[in-house]
Amino acid sequence: MFKTKLKKGDSVKVMVGKSKGHVGRIISMSPNKGVAFVEGANIVNRHTKPNSQYPEGGIIKKEGPINLSNLMMVDSKGDASKIGVKFDKKTGKKNRYFKKSGEVIK
Repeated sequence: MFKTKLKKGDSVKVMVGKSKGHVGRIISMSPNKGVAFVEGANIVNRHTKPNSQYPEGGIIKKEGPINLSNLMMVDSKGDASKIGVKFDKKTGKKNRYFKKSGEVIK
């Protein structure tokens, strides 16, 4: 089990690999495996037989998994930053925030 502060729908930047520098949203995650699928990053070719979803079959391009350690969250300005957790005493909830700018993540 991997501990992560990233969630589905977060905007992230790929820091390492063939898609280095790419910014996109997290489509899906598998925290148990420690990987995420980022929109438009790490595109791989999948050879498929004809089936109900792809009646013609053939080569399909889709996103491949990227290790969570190779992703950094991007703030509203477009800067990649580490994520911290603050405890809000008024509401009694944990809030994620960018360590670089101090901006709270909604």
